[in-house]
Amino acid sequence: MTTPDTHQSNNRPVALVTGASSGIGHEAVLILLELGIVVYAAARRVERMHDLEAAGAQLLQIDVCDDSALVAGVNQIVEEQGRIDILVNNAGYGSYGAIEDVPLIEARRQFEVNVFAAARLMQLVLPIMRGQSNGRIINITSMGGKFAMTPGGWYHATKYALEALSDAVRQEVSQFGIDVVIIEPGLIRTEWGKIAVDNLKATSGNGAYATLTNRFAKGLELQKDMAFVGSDPAVIGRAIARAATTCCPRVRYAIGAGAKPGVWLVKFIPARCLDFVIRNALGLPRRKRSRIFH
Repeated sequence: MTTPDTHQSNNRPVALVTGASSGIGHEAVLILLELGIVVYAAARRVERMHDLEAAGAQLLQIDVCDDSALVAGVNQIVEEQGRIDILVNNAGYGSYGAIEDVPLIEARRQFEVNVFAAARLMQLVLPIMRGQSNGRIINITSMGGKFAMTPGGWYHATKYALEALSDAVRQEVSQFGIDVVIIEPGLIRTEWGKIAVDNLKATSGNGAYATLTNRFAKGLELQKDMAFVGSDPAVIGRAIARAATTCCPRVRYAIGAGAKPGVWLVKFIPARCLDFVIRNALGLPRRKRSRIFH
């Protein structure tokens, strides 16, 4: 790991944003640039980030599952800027399907992207931030990190995991002047919905969970086609900017359509009641009671 070179350091904060080629990450880069922050925008598809480069961002072609690429990217930032002040762990995706149907290789990949890549980047930047006695890590989870619903069990599991990791890391590093902040987006208008629908149909479109799959997919497709459903990604971008720049950030920001009521309601609704609401929303048959003992 390259350590900061004080001769190279500048006086402007330096940020690394992953998943910057579209959606929330893309908007966060633009807003952070407007605030005068030096931003490194990381993604696999650099061809989709030419507008960010034109706006002043430094581009990094990084597959977050490639450890050598993560190490090289962090080293490049430190060599060029002498510091890293802000890490935005935004890279992630939703792979939907019934738990029974999703191959474990796909479940593991989703954990690699959504959890382990974020954890690895935290490991890489924390020595630098400790040396600076300051830093800000912002992990993008979801309101789905507070409750789970079918057929997104594996996706929700990754978001629960990232919430837990964030809480633990926050407790560990606060002594060094480093903040760890969680952003919990609600419904956002991005490519995420289309990817989730495609994965869902391919995984559980036939078989025992076909009815559930088709009804849930139809709901996601309707949401995608209704411009007034869901918040613009810039809403989350602005929340990221607030969390990155305020002197005393909140631990969690529930932002975007449905986020605050969704997170609030699950605190008070019993699990069986939530199951009933979800089942009825999807038009599924009533719950059958198991009969282990007669």
